[in-house]
Amino acid sequence: MIKLNNITKVYRTKTIETTALNDIDLHVPKGEFLSIMGPSGCGKSTLLNIIGLLDEPSGGTIRVDGQEVIKYASKATAKFRNEKLGFIFQSFHLIPDLNVIDNVELPLLYRNVSRKDRKEMAAIALESVGLANRKSHFPSQLSGGQKQRVAIARAIVGNPAIILADEPTGNLDSVMGDEVMEILTKLNKEEGTTIVMVTHDERMAKKTDRLIRLYDGSQVA
Repeated sequence: MIKLNNITKVYRTKTIETTALNDIDLHVPKGEFLSIMGPSGCGKSTLLNIIGLLDEPSGGTIRVDGQEVIKYASKATAKFRNEKLGFIFQSFHLIPDLNVIDNVELPLLYRNVSRKDRKEMAAIALESVGLANRKSHFPSQLSGGQKQRVAIARAIVGNPAIILADEPTGNLDSVMGDEVMEILTKLNKEEGTTIVMVTHDERMAKKTDRLIRLYDGSQVA
């Protein structure tokens, strides 16, 4: 499902060169739940952004769902990203002026989905995360755990093959974190969704199929 070969990422200024990722080889088969761990600044989020086609590597090749990605800034890549990938962030990234169901349907706006179908698909996604009764609420009216469940509903509303989650439990207490992990695990086991998750929490990482570790931009385990 995901194949990275010899991926490097180097940030350059006039005076300094910083290597964020160094020669990463990573293959994630369809249906796997993979977690990525490592200290702050080790390249975890950079790697996730490259997998998600949000950032372009300095070297190496990437294939997602059988397609090699070459033109990162193209409309075709943006369309592919919208249809194949779902994103979950630590800080939720909900739009405060939109109610819950409008936040969830946002990815569908770029797919020529009718308003009626968008609402129906968003309602189904909210029901799957246990928030069917919150669709008219605004983010400010929700707890942290509820906000993250809305973010998960937004990520899955278009039935993506892959979900990329950056510290999805990082802003939550242990109880809420367990609830979010239960939803992600259910998506993985019952729907066959491939999930790649960055986390600092060893306990959450142990709930996944496989764990890799990064240190100073290199894979060490």
